[in-house]
Amino acid sequence: MKLVTYLKDGHGQLGIVVGDNIYPMDTLHNDLPNTMAMFLNFWDDLMPLARAVEQRIKEGLARNVLADAYVSAEIIAPVPHPTSCRDGYAFRQHVAAARRNRKVDMIPEFDQYPIFYFTNHNSIQGPGDIVCMPDHFKKLDFELEAAVVISRPGRNIRAAEADEYIGGLMIMNDMSARTLQMEEMLLNLGPAKGKDFCTVIGPMLVTLDELEQYEVPCKENHTGKAWNLRMKCWVNGIQVSEGNVGDMDWTFAEIIERCSYGTDLFPGDVIGSGTVGTGCFLELNGTGKLNDPNYTEQWLQEGDVVEMEIEALGKLSNTIVKDESDFSILALKKI
Repeated sequence: MKLVTYLKDGHGQLGIVVGDNIYPMDTLHNDLPNTMAMFLNFWDDLMPLARAVEQRIKEGLARNVLADAYVSAEIIAPVPHPTSCRDGYAFRQHVAAARRNRKVDMIPEFDQYPIFYFTNHNSIQGPGDIVCMPDHFKKLDFELEAAVVISRPGRNIRAAEADEYIGGLMIMNDMSARTLQMEEMLLNLGPAKGKDFCTVIGPMLVTLDELEQYEVPCKENHTGKAWNLRMKCWVNGIQVSEGNVGDMDWTFAEIIERCSYGTDLFPGDVIGSGTVGTGCFLELNGTGKLNDPNYTEQWLQEGDVVEMEIEALGKLSNTIVKDESDFSILALKKI
């Protein structure tokens, strides 16, 4: 099932995507909700009913049901108000390349356990404009990732059962202001201000049953589902990144196992994969300079259009916009 949240009469509306149309969920059956939050909180009870009405639509048996054209709908984040947002570090290729570019050895702890950090779940957004402050434009970056959303509560979830807690997959763009990020991480905290202004998810949440044909074995000595899904990113129509969800070394199941250790996960919690190899300018610039001392760094600028696509998960498009304010926190440094 492909689920979206879009604006209808100025309000967020949960819909099912079938073909080129979006069907408002609450118009399909009186017991179905109009928000993703409600659907996630009653996932096990509502999913069989939602699948049944979706099948009727596909078979042409749903009469007099409302539909909106997907192409003209104002799509927002599929999970507009996550209960939390964590981001993992699952792709060894990205970590190894970033460390090689800094001329340091690969950190052995990467292969021992998955890690994550918390980002600002109140700065989640979907397709559309990304409004950035002046300091964000100091080495502004994208990060090409996949993400999952939790669809049932759990605590101390073992990796072998963790896939049962995943509602679906979506694209994530973990926007990053690298100067702010690197400045604060000198103090061994973060990332924080370099990340908390925007994280993009969408355009749709695709349930795991839709992705069965893409399933592949996970990496050796790992546990959980993996998917052969091509990942790409373009900036202003020029492709800059390519990878595959199947290249994740740590699975989402293993990341969930660590996230839930000694704490509760809730329906609506979003968890990102971390950046795919080649999936950000920070890595690409580092590799470029390592290979060519005359390499010119590239960072996102006002007016740039960032497009991300993951096979079977849709295409996510955002435009970089400058805030009207000229306020700078970098200018407030005491020394």
